[in-house]
Parts: sequence; C-alpha cells; structure tokens
Amino acid sequence: MTGTVYKSTGSWYTVKSESGDFVECRMKGKFRIKGIKSTNPIAVGDIVDYELDETSDAVTGTIFNIHERKNYIVRKSVNLSHQMHIIASNIDRVFLLITINNPPTTFNFIDRFLVTAEAYNIETILVFNKIDTFDEATFDDQLYMQYVYQQIGYKCLRVSSTEMKGVEELKEMMIGKVSMFSGHSGVGKSTLVNAMEPSLHLKTKTISEASKQGQHTTTFAEMYDLSFNAKIIDTPGIKGFGIVDMEKEEISGYFPEFFKLKDQCKFNNCLHKEEPHCAIKAALEKDEIAWSRYNSYLKILEGDEENYRTDSYDEDRKISDETRNQK
Repeated sequence: MTGTVYKSTGSWYTVKSESGDFVECRMKGKFRIKGIKSTNPIAVGDIVDYELDETSDAVTGTIFNIHERKNYIVRKSVNLSHQMHIIASNIDRVFLLITINNPPTTFNFIDRFLVTAEAYNIETILVFNKIDTFDEATFDDQLYMQYVYQQIGYKCLRVSSTEMKGVEELKEMMIGKVSMFSGHSGVGKSTLVNAMEPSLHLKTKTISEASKQGQHTTTFAEMYDLSFNAKIIDTPGIKGFGIVDMEKEEISGYFPEFFKLKDQCKFNNCLHKEEPHCAIKAALEKDEIAWSRYNSYLKILEGDEENYRTDSYDEDRKISDETRNQK
C-alpha cells in the first residue's frame, strides 16, 4: 500500500493511505543503516510504501520503502553536528513567519533559512506576523526588513492572526498546494493555522516575558488537510538554523542578488572577501546589496555556527539602524 506521512514522532509515523484512511506505522530497521545522514530517515510529506501488520489487534503497518523526494528542507541536528534533520519533504511552498521583537527574528536566521530553501529549490514567502502589536519603532524595523527582501525578489506578506489581516491573501496562496509554516517558537505558527482553520484547535502558548523567546507548542512536524483545498505542515519552532552540506564556493550562489553579479568578479572562485575586483563588494559599497545580507554570508562562509541562534539580534538591529541612517 502507498500513502503520505502526516506525522512523525521518531518511532511511529501516521500515514494517510490513498483511500483516505490513517494508519500508524513503524519503520523497518534496515532504513537506519542505509547510510542516510539524517536523524530522521522518514519525514512528514514523504510518500511511502507500507504493509499492514496482520498479527496485531490494532490496525498498524510497517514502512518498507520511501519514494524519491521532489525536495526537502533540512537543518543541522541540534545534538549531532555532523548530521542533518529533515524538517519536511515534497513541499510546494514555505511560509517563514517573522516577528520583529515578540520574539525577535534576526536577519541572520532568515538568511540561513533562505539559503537552505534556495539550495533545495523551495519557494519561500516571508510572513511578517503580529503586525497588530507594532509601535512606531517596530513598524519602521519591519518595513525596513521587508524592503531588504522585496528588493531581492522575495514575496512578503503582513499578517495579524488576531485581527485577521492578510489571512485571506495567505489562504489564496496555499490553495492546491502543500505548504509548510516555519520560524522561531512563539512567532505564531499554530495561532495562524487556527485562524485559517478554527476547527483544528492547535495548542498555543504565550511568549516568555523574561527571555522574549517563544515556548515550544508543536513538538513534532504534522500535516493537516484544510477545508479550502490546501495542506499545511506545522513544524516545531527553530531556535537556530545551522547550514549543512555546502561547499564554500557554492554558498554565494544561494544569495540571488550575489548570483546575478558573480560572473562580473575577476576570479571565478571569488569568495567575495579580500579578492580584488569583486562585483559583490563593489555593489555592497554602492548600497546595492544590504550589509545585513553580506554579514550573514560571511558568517555562513566562516562556519560561525556558535552565533547562528537568536543571540545576534542586537547585532542585526545595529546593522539595520546604520544602513537606514545612510539612506
């Protein structure tokens, strides 16, 4: 039998069959020694073949084959630095939810996510959430951040789940597609899904006032069928986003505004650091490339994994303030 993985808890997988039935399945042990360098060989969104276990009283199954993935998005494993964790697979669109200070989402985090999505050829739309909570300074920060990414060519939405602003536009972009919501804990992923589909009643939590960080409410990635002909994968909040499996020479190719200029550099293997006649650095000096993007590029290039968490918020704020003052 063939079906789609709707939920993964690490040991059990909820699979929806082609006839629409849900079956709890385990994985055959051999998948764990196939050389897959991930902490979870099977991910939500995978198309799998399984057989029913006729010896069990309950209806359960065993997954014995994973179909080739159209794409997938990964992050570095939190505990195993040389392995990756597949967040989800076979995705049509990713919506990266961003909040300015409730909790803070940094340029560095956004850029790491976008680089990974570009590498796996997944369209990403930036969703600026909780716009109903903005004061004047927060509003300015959000508009500047949106300006940076729209200049590159990324689509951006401004949304308020509580006031239902932008929600209908978001739903229209999801019709007929498998979408994934991602972002830090506390940015409002589950709340936004509830706003679109109130009958789901996904659990939500408030922001910690002490740390300004979100608390995990979604423990495992899970796919839901929505009433307006769409599927959504809700994912656990991500504190950091380590880059995996990229050579230094290819990283700049996943920054679209860098890629457009790469062939104008004097050297084919230019890393856009100290090399002479570098088109990226020339564009940077003319404010044609955002300093925040270049700063993220350098951190990824240098493997600065220790600083990829939300600790870099103050540095990002400083960069955005300085850049705005130059304009």
